[in-house]
Amino acid sequence: MGDANEGAGAPPRRGLIARLIALKPLERSRLLMDMAPAERRELYDNWSGWAHDGQSSPPGDWRVWVIRAGRGFGKTRAGAEWVSEMARGMPKGRIALVGATAAEVRRVMIEGEAGLLAVARSDEPIRWRKNAGEVDFASGAIGYLFAAAAPDQLRGSQHHAAWCDELAKWRYGEAAWDNLVMGLRLGDTPRVLVTTTPRPIPLMHRVLSGPGVVETHGRSFDNPHLPKATLAAWEDLYGGSRLGRQELDGELLEDVENALWTRVGLEACRVRPDAVSREDFVRVVVAVDPPAGVDGDACGIVCVALGADARGYVIEDASVAGKSPEGWARAVVDCAARHQADRVVAEVNQGGAMVRAVLDAADATLPLRTVHATVGKVARAEPVAALYERGKVMHVGAFRALEDELCGLVTGGTYHGPGRSPDRADALVWALTELMLGRKVAAAVRKL
Repeated sequence: MGDANEGAGAPPRRGLIARLIALKPLERSRLLMDMAPAERRELYDNWSGWAHDGQSSPPGDWRVWVIRAGRGFGKTRAGAEWVSEMARGMPKGRIALVGATAAEVRRVMIEGEAGLLAVARSDEPIRWRKNAGEVDFASGAIGYLFAAAAPDQLRGSQHHAAWCDELAKWRYGEAAWDNLVMGLRLGDTPRVLVTTTPRPIPLMHRVLSGPGVVETHGRSFDNPHLPKATLAAWEDLYGGSRLGRQELDGELLEDVENALWTRVGLEACRVRPDAVSREDFVRVVVAVDPPAGVDGDACGIVCVALGADARGYVIEDASVAGKSPEGWARAVVDCAARHQADRVVAEVNQGGAMVRAVLDAADATLPLRTVHATVGKVARAEPVAALYERGKVMHVGAFRALEDELCGLVTGGTYHGPGRSPDRADALVWALTELMLGRKVAAAVRKL
């Protein structure tokens, strides 16, 4: 039974496409094969039905639209469909097609599986004049090929619109972008679409901080058309890692100047979860940095093991937020039980007797040691950061929120990471201090 808004002769709606996507691949293939060629083409042409969040042109009076997303999200298809729409509405339009190289513009933006030739509607054929580097649209609009590797090609050219693909990998990006923007002077509202996987480069920051910019985000896993097996393999190989967060999640990852930890450094200390087991550990400790109240900061709960090889292994970030004292205490107890912890180390600056009482109430048999901080979190973290620099600490898997906090701790005592306080990082520091630095080092830290 069709959707209520599917009248006779109307194009297929999102509901039908959603049902197609939900089918098993073999069932979907059989159904599509049973359709007449014209029906299949009509289905494919219905971009509004296929587009998922982040692929559709945003409303408003914007000048630059940035789709910052992971690989496989559908950035190319979104770009090709947007250019086709612009050409449809501008019979004499001039559109710049800019990629890192001329070969990539041809291979991805024009001739690719989701490029301009592939998305052209059956009633709107386009002509690709390869030798001239031009695409003639049915409306009369023309797309011009440009390579950021040859930025002077854009000098003097005038356009109504532009599609810039993979901006973050442009070799001469600053010059190419400046020449392009200076040539966007035709029509009343010249616009640019940027489709890219992000990298923390100056041009990326310039574009995102410019006037009239709107941004949509997307992860590889947001694309319902990608094979589940492919997504599962990507998650297994790269989930949570710096590469995965950039290339799959589309995150713009920065390193803070003078930070105690860097993302590259953390990546170098990562091991797969199947590379170690409980039998490899001599001791296991769970450290907790309790919050001041239910509506305050998160409760940092981190489990770290000491290996037979004298290395520390971070094995879980079990931190919780918005929990009552009983709630976070239960999370501590459960984490200790999961990993057969030898001890729980709890910071007691926020009411020592209360912290002990709450944890005892959750489990009176919990092996507990309380610690009291007399210096700031960054000062306590510096000896632990030195352990990382010497290759003495490994992360068993990826801990996104914890690692973001570590990379926000800056030499000199400041914090420039997410949230108000690095509670997860502080719990990690207490755990590694207990396992690897001992009370002598902890005492030295208190004297700083």
